[in-house]
Amino acid sequence: MCEFIGEKIIKLQPSSLQNPELQRLKQMLINWINITLKKEHIIVQSLEEDLFDGLVLHHLLERLSDVKLTVEEIAVTRAAQILKLKVVLEAVNQKLGIQDEASCKWSVKLIQAKDLLATLHLLVAMVKHFQPELELPSDLTVEVVMLEVTKMGIITEKGVECITESSASKADPENNLKEEDPIDELLKMEPQKVETVKKAILHFVNKNVEPLGLQVTEIDKQFADGVILLLLIGQVEGYFIPLYSFSLSPTSSFEMLQNVTLALDLLNSQTMQVPNVDPSGRTSVKRAWGLQPQK
Repeated sequence: MCEFIGEKIIKLQPSSLQNPELQRLKQMLINWINITLKKEHIIVQSLEEDLFDGLVLHHLLERLSDVKLTVEEIAVTRAAQILKLKVVLEAVNQKLGIQDEASCKWSVKLIQAKDLLATLHLLVAMVKHFQPELELPSDLTVEVVMLEVTKMGIITEKGVECITESSASKADPENNLKEEDPIDELLKMEPQKVETVKKAILHFVNKNVEPLGLQVTEIDKQFADGVILLLLIGQVEGYFIPLYSFSLSPTSSFEMLQNVTLALDLLNSQTMQVPNVDPSGRTSVKRAWGLQPQK
């Protein structure tokens, strides 16, 4: 097990496989590959089972670009498949303008292991680069589980991963540079996606405050007095907020307001700008932490 210590793996949650938008994306990518490789008489039926040996990716890259690779046509053994994938993915990454392969969400190991998440990231990146006019489902996020091998065993952590970007980003990339209210963007999502994000936030909060003997079950209510928010900031940023600087057990609206104001000041000072949150506004607190829709 020693050779695997420090290794981190991200896997799709089984429940995400039932996501209609994910199934739609998979089918669109399969159709795109089959149309692109029609002259080669290559037919893909499964992203997991048909791309792991490098054959499809090899022909796909040559058809979409001017690249000609010197690799064997059919790699039968696992060693040959890994060697072929290495050559193909290096060429793909070069075409995509990727300088640091370590930052990629795909790798030879993952693709050869039939990892669906890595395969999706790779194909979406190729579509975005080679055929950006193809409209893939936007704002697609999936639930994932992150596994890390340590000396004490395997640590698991749930999270959310973005597969495709928002339609607004694709339509107007420059608009991405403009300041937007992330809560407003979040509230445009489907209720199911909002719930997924809420669960991820709750998991993040509890992971950081549990060492203090605290547990959060209702973010909108428990964050209202600013206490847990301040403790969370201290835990995440790695510093201690003196207890005399805020009310640990606030009993009045004034003390709660002071706590929340201090928390927002600390966030702003850490370059985490939150200009649209009013510490005195109940609506702001509910929208920012409870993710309640605007009325």
